[in-house]
Amino acid sequence: MDSLITEKKMLRNTMMQERDNMPAAVKAVYDSIICDRLETLIQERDARVVHSYLPMGSEVDVFPLLEYLLSKGITIVSPKTMPARQLENLVLHSITDLETGKWGTHHPANSTVYTGVIDFFIVPGLAFDRHHYRLGYGKGYYDTHLATQPLVYKAGVCYPFQVIDKVPIETHDVQLDEVIY
Repeated sequence: MDSLITEKKMLRNTMMQERDNMPAAVKAVYDSIICDRLETLIQERDARVVHSYLPMGSEVDVFPLLEYLLSKGITIVSPKTMPARQLENLVLHSITDLETGKWGTHHPANSTVYTGVIDFFIVPGLAFDRHHYRLGYGKGYYDTHLATQPLVYKAGVCYPFQVIDKVPIETHDVQLDEVIY
């Protein structure tokens, strides 16, 4: 088990460093391509409620997509990190009315909790594999939350270098439906 923890930690550090060092112009091109692919997939799946992270640091910038979806009347739900690896789903009304939460994350300010059905999840991560498993930041929030949503379509997003042959996984890790890069 210790070797798995060490392997995950090393992979996290490598991916964060590579992502942080990506030239801004290259990142912007990938962000645009990923947002376009997500938009197409959301339309094809006729999703009316989309759960999405709010990007921090060098994560894939999905803000343009979220702004577009809001303009089309699609409900956007974003997570707020809570104690005990729980996420609280908050309705996003604006990409500018945000609060900073735990771990430097952002969540909708002055929002209401969403308890309805979610059609589509946009999931961040540090590494993904060809079997659609992900390596997150190591706190277990997404795996805990996604385990309660078995029927929801789950799409991970990342840059091409973040897709590797095999992510080290544990029994609690949740397999995604697709990885978009």
